[in-house]
Amino acid sequence: MRINRTAPLLVAGLAMLPVIPASAADWAKAQRVAVVTTEYKFTPNSLTFHKGAAYRLHIDNKGKETHEFTAPDFFKAIQMRDAKALNADRTEITVQPGQHKDLYFVATTPGSFKLICSDHDWAGMTGDITIMP
Repeated sequence: MRINRTAPLLVAGLAMLPVIPASAADWAKAQRVAVVTTEYKFTPNSLTFHKGAAYRLHIDNKGKETHEFTAPDFFKAIQMRDAKALNADRTEITVQPGQHKDLYFVATTPGSFKLICSDHDWAGMTGDITIMP
């Protein structure tokens, strides 16, 4: 059996890749990721981002009810250009019917995060978010 002693170093090296600070990101080149909310689902309901990359998360409410993109741990794992799309607690983005909101951010902390609509999780309006190293 051959042991690969460089694999842990490679993984450690990936974790140390520099993260672009939100203030230095080129927002014109931010990757657009669209999420549509309806009764009672997120489309898509599984999102993947990469550490150090700049994104524009576009949430579009095509439903007839207010929906929330609630992901408090995810919002702690990113650097935002401007947090005005979030509520005061920075735990969710509330989008009224027929409206949309954008959040520009740089993913900074790898991990898996829970996504729910805080008013409709009981109906299965849930998802997951992953930030890859």
